[in-house]
Amino acid sequence: MNQSSESPISAIAAEKMPKHIAIIMDGNARWAQQHGKNVSYGHRHGAETLRNILKPCIEYGIHCLSVYAFSRENWSRPHDEVADLMLLLDMYLRKELKSLIKQDIRLHISGDLSLVPKSIRAQLVRAMDATRHSNRLIFNICLSYGARQEITEACRRTIQQCIEQGINPESITDEMIAHNLYTSPLPELDLLIRTGGDMRLSNFLLWQAAYAELYFTDTLWPDFKAEHLEQACAAFAQRERRYGKRRTI
Repeated sequence: MNQSSESPISAIAAEKMPKHIAIIMDGNARWAQQHGKNVSYGHRHGAETLRNILKPCIEYGIHCLSVYAFSRENWSRPHDEVADLMLLLDMYLRKELKSLIKQDIRLHISGDLSLVPKSIRAQLVRAMDATRHSNRLIFNICLSYGARQEITEACRRTIQQCIEQGINPESITDEMIAHNLYTSPLPELDLLIRTGGDMRLSNFLLWQAAYAELYFTDTLWPDFKAEHLEQACAAFAQRERRYGKRRTI
């Protein structure tokens, strides 16, 4: 993508750009309804949007992209919809692995994979192994993911490690818990984008979003393009990140 002088990205200093962006990809079903199609149609176009957004992420110097692909709660959706989503994921992995390797993109999966069908689990493991040496962009797919569960499990693992290593629980630190999150060892989250108009986190990256900037857009996910990503990054660059400190006078 050629960045023209009118592009918001061209005016942003590298140090002002977010390094880790997370996206709640909302709006597939509404987009499909607007087009007189079923939900599966929206999910397929949403997958194409995700495929297309990887290239500008690389060009903008983003180090990590996390996406909310499938939540723990999504397992309770109608069986046909869940089956279609799993089939779509299976097709995506088969079709896109060579492209991920070619683009030097490393795949990371965050979530409870015990609930994912074995055949897809095996594909995920193969894809992560095949891209483990890639370092241009980390592509973190949050699958069967729930932030509250993630934090609970991280606390359990941390406590168990304390027991095994004879560590006083009072010595537990934020870093120890963070090390046991699904997202370890990904970089700190800078910017969280939600498409579709809703303004909530929906149990997504609650720990990681503690000091992240939030950006909400009415754009439905299948309509999300590089220019929308530019706008979000431009808005991020204009914000003063204080991490609990007072505003600079």
